[in-house]
Amino acid sequence: MTMMFRSPLFHLLLYCSTQTLGVKIESVPVLNSDGFIQTELEETVSLICRSETDEELVWLRNGAVVNLMEGNKKGRSSVCVTPVIYKDNDATFTCHLSGNTTVRDSVTLRVTYPPSLSGSEEVAVENGAVLVLQCDVWANPPVSSVSWTLNGSTVDLLTSGFTVSNDGFTSQLTTNKADESLHEGTYQCTAISPTYGNYSKTFNVTVTEKTMKFPLMPMIAGLVVVCLTVLLAVVSRWDRITKCCK
Repeated sequence: MTMMFRSPLFHLLLYCSTQTLGVKIESVPVLNSDGFIQTELEETVSLICRSETDEELVWLRNGAVVNLMEGNKKGRSSVCVTPVIYKDNDATFTCHLSGNTTVRDSVTLRVTYPPSLSGSEEVAVENGAVLVLQCDVWANPPVSSVSWTLNGSTVDLLTSGFTVSNDGFTSQLTTNKADESLHEGTYQCTAISPTYGNYSKTFNVTVTEKTMKFPLMPMIAGLVVVCLTVLLAVVSRWDRITKCCK
């Protein structure tokens, strides 16, 4: 009969002990509906870990220990992430008791940012040379589409000889042989972000006449040989003139 009462009492005491030893992370901004802290680049995230005991607290960032100042370890400990950078996306911060690593709480950051597209760039390429235009389209969440226009019209890949590639970080427009009649003009790269809208960059492309390129080193070597030959000829001639005058 005694054992029947002791077992529920034991579980009650264990439950109370667990509640007392628990740690909890509070954040600004607060967790979103998906259980993440959503923030943006250059913003600040404040994390506070609270414990109902005076036991020392330990912070981890992706499993690595975060160095804390004295006075910021017992009972209540705070960590500030500022400014938020690209590498903070999906970073997990964990707070646990120093003497019991199983008593812990964790939060994960979700950093959103638009593609880095703006302004214009002047591009000069020789007739017949390779022309490459690049747009940085890396964003979180990823852009939904990327488009290229020439003088306001969609680039015709078939007639212009262009190829387009996109690896999720960079969209690249390439032709192996620039032609003034086909490729000179104003290009625009536009990326559409489901969160931030449209971002664009302009390229003003000028196709120049092909210039003759002279090999510099062979020319220098040739000039050296010529100069030495002339110098030797002058010295030889001078010796003959000297002998005749004696």
